[in-house]
Amino acid sequence: QVQLVESGGGLVQAGGSLRLSCAASGLTFTYYAMGWFRQAPGKEREFVAAINWSGDRRTYADSVKGRSTISRDNAKNTAYLQMNSLNPEDTAVYYCAAELGRVGLHSDHDDYDYWGQGTQVTVSS
Repeated sequence: QVQLVESGGGLVQAGGSLRLSCAASGLTFTYYAMGWFRQAPGKEREFVAAINWSGDRRTYADSVKGRSTISRDNAKNTAYLQMNSLNPEDTAVYYCAAELGRVGLHSDHDDYDYWGQGTQVTVSS
């Protein structure tokens, strides 16, 4: 079965950095575009970033643009989200998602086929 497993979350001070990883199994990774979403307490799940199958096209939410980088290593079936200059508003559970179709870059969570369980990111002020 398809599994997406996030890791790399944790507690970080404002201004710090984290790199989240999403290890995929049970699917042909290069058939899928990948995305990252987040959900803060009491808020809806929101788009963070997406990347196409080859990694040469990316898109970001305005809230993270310029301080986050999405990437992927197809040899390792893993997607990443590097986040810098973190602030308390970035506190949320972060989810990775896979969308069948190589182009992807969609910001609507309904476009994604598989989801991970999430990893908590907490930014202290």
